[in-house]
Amino acid sequence: MKPRITVLTLGVEDLEKSVEFYKNGLGLKTEGIIGTEFEDGAVAFFDLENGMKLGLWPKDSISKQAQVDRTQTSHTEFTIGHNVSSKSEVDEVLKEAELAGAKITDSPHETLYGGYSGHFMDLDGHLWEVAWNPDWSLDLD
Repeated sequence: MKPRITVLTLGVEDLEKSVEFYKNGLGLKTEGIIGTEFEDGAVAFFDLENGMKLGLWPKDSISKQAQVDRTQTSHTEFTIGHNVSSKSEVDEVLKEAELAGAKITDSPHETLYGGYSGHFMDLDGHLWEVAWNPDWSLDLD
């Protein structure tokens, strides 16, 4: 296996509402919901940088496709990291997420590693961290 991830698919309860959150609330680009002609095929993909995609797919459809039972999960099973170029951008992204309907779980603050971050949960409880790390020299613009 090569060290790359090309698609991160999040299971959602209400596909249309989640597409609205990511498209109009957070400003991610998408062609909208596709695959509706197939049973359990409705899905939406958002273009991210470096060729990566964010997918949204109903939880019941994922359960059927992967042949696993739906179970209760914890919000802390994983976080999605969104690194930005400055402290002020952390504040801006968290405000944008909140206006779109996200729940801010951790207001922006100085971190133990010398950075600055905060967390939000999307409409389905997926936990995002928005962070600025002074030690990472990433081309984020």
